[in-house]
Amino acid sequence: MGVTMERRHHSVTFALLAVAAVAYALLQSLVAPALLTIQHDLGTSAAGAAWILTAYLLSASVCTPVAGRLGDMFGKKRTLVIVLAVLAAGTALAAVSTSIAPMIAARVVQGAGGAVFPLAFAIIRDEFPRERVPHGIALISAIMGIGGGLGIVLAGPIVQHLDYHWLFWLPLAAIGVATAGIVLFVPESPVRAPGRIDPLGSLLLAGWLVALLVAVSEGSVWGWASARTIGLLAAAVALACGWVAAESRSAAPLVDMRMMRRRPVWTTNLAALVLGFGMFASFVLVPELVELPASTGFGFGASITQAGLFMVPSTAGMLLAGPVSGRLSSRGSSRTPLLVGAFVSCVSFLLLTFAHDTGWEIALAMLVLGVGIGFAFAAMANLIVEAVPAGQTGVATGMNTIVRSIGGAIGAQVSAGILTATLAPGGLPSEHGFTLAFGAAAVALAVGFVVALRVPRPAAAPAVEAQAAVEAA
Repeated sequence: MGVTMERRHHSVTFALLAVAAVAYALLQSLVAPALLTIQHDLGTSAAGAAWILTAYLLSASVCTPVAGRLGDMFGKKRTLVIVLAVLAAGTALAAVSTSIAPMIAARVVQGAGGAVFPLAFAIIRDEFPRERVPHGIALISAIMGIGGGLGIVLAGPIVQHLDYHWLFWLPLAAIGVATAGIVLFVPESPVRAPGRIDPLGSLLLAGWLVALLVAVSEGSVWGWASARTIGLLAAAVALACGWVAAESRSAAPLVDMRMMRRRPVWTTNLAALVLGFGMFASFVLVPELVELPASTGFGFGASITQAGLFMVPSTAGMLLAGPVSGRLSSRGSSRTPLLVGAFVSCVSFLLLTFAHDTGWEIALAMLVLGVGIGFAFAAMANLIVEAVPAGQTGVATGMNTIVRSIGGAIGAQVSAGILTATLAPGGLPSEHGFTLAFGAAAVALAVGFVVALRVPRPAAAPAVEAQAAVEAA
């Protein structure tokens, strides 16, 4: 009876998972608008400051599937508490860092927090009544985008009125609250997937992710045709092929290739790549556009704080769309909100391509983008959960999160590269460059809509489990 009563507190569980997710998402984006300030305060170069973002992304990409698999094997709550403790340690180190080396080390440690999302999805799937699972997963998914948008909005006021150290102290407080609450109030799931971590598969996964993301992150600095960039991209391809081969032959793979080949999984992951491209392109392009001086004829002369305000409609749109997407998933197929999200996101960049001369046009486009991303992110997590057995929830959603991050890294770099390649005579980005970059994002999201059309309607849960049993036989 005690266990039954304990497992009825789904609202408490969700609230604590949401706090943990917001804290991680904030840490992902808070530092981006403040990089120049952090660079000056730490006395480092622009390249050194860029590694504050790159180190976080690399670490999160490597740690997320491993921690997701550990959660499937040993317990989601236990693994989540460990992940949050590591995230707290890295955040505390970042908050007290006064030079670039410990700051980068802190960001590497913080990257372990990327597992918060797949572990939260797995806990919701195991603990919530079946009819509430899509809604809960949709809201946590929306928080990924909401937290990212809030980070862009809040960075300016925090740095202006406090200092950059508070970019870490404030999320650290939220992490502490979430960790204590999860220890006290969230039950451990009885669902387990016995196995082991394949060391070769883990090393190969880490290898190709690091090679790809370093090449994407540094390509604009080194040159896309440089030997270093091309060499890393070639290494990423070779290591990825080796990873697929090793995982296919392994008796206990980190990531089951049969699962990854399922049509609902690979199509949803491909959609995640493109939608991540769009969201992070907006994080680069819109603040850059509005912060350009009005003397350019198209900039708004906004401060960092004012630029953040232009992102508020996007955050509001995600907050509104996430719950609606969850309800649609509960009542029917998660494919529908994914299609809506991809289409609406594409429309937002079409609006920005042809209309970015006034504040209200920017605000409208960002609201539309927020609605699209909110629908799509929530739907993708549900599609993955619906397509895999319970014992693979953590690693499957972890891979989806990684693919989304890779898309985001590519979107940010492609957008920045287009602006750099189309500089005006004075050395500032040109309006033509922004038009091209917005158009490129619109084309990418149109591809995302086509991919979403290939996502099949999810099978019922019993069918998924039966398919998994047949594949395992």
